[in-house]
Amino acid sequence: MPKILIIAGDASEDLEFFYPYQRLLEEGYEVHVAAPSRKKLRFVTHDFVEGYDTYTESAGHSWPADLALSEVDPAAYAALVLPGGRAPEYLRHDPHFGPVVRHFFDADKPVAHLCHAALALAPLGVLKGRRTSAYPACSPEVELGGGVFVDGAAVVDGKVVSARAWPDQPEWMRAFVGILRAHAPADGPAGS
Repeated sequence: MPKILIIAGDASEDLEFFYPYQRLLEEGYEVHVAAPSRKKLRFVTHDFVEGYDTYTESAGHSWPADLALSEVDPAAYAALVLPGGRAPEYLRHDPHFGPVVRHFFDADKPVAHLCHAALALAPLGVLKGRRTSAYPACSPEVELGGGVFVDGAAVVDGKVVSARAWPDQPEWMRAFVGILRAHAPADGPAGS
């Protein structure tokens, strides 16, 4: 059974973590969660409220990290998922984050990233020359990282699928699962 890595941290967006996590389990993949350390992660929920110039934030669910980033052997994983939220702001500073993430891009493995994950990818240079979606407020970082910002729900560039935020998840995961089925198929849906 192919394994997929999700890199998350405290303040990852709740829906952007759980939707791909559960969808990939349903598809038949083994999914591992990596974070700066093995601990119970505390997520946040972002919402769009009329009258606010930006999104609001409240406490979300929690979930344990299976392993620390320092323990990850990226060669053991078929694909990578990076949810958004505020976690990417500090994940990019972890000394193990860059090498793990670069492995997936350098090896041309499937990668799905959403929302503010672009904040952590842009400094690594992996967005250079790529068409990339992200939360629209992150468009300057995409462009500073050499990417071409696209305001879209499921932007596919090779084996990389990106989207703006959790409202885009059906299109985002549909495109990503299609790439996985073509390049890293699961043994079958869980329970079959």
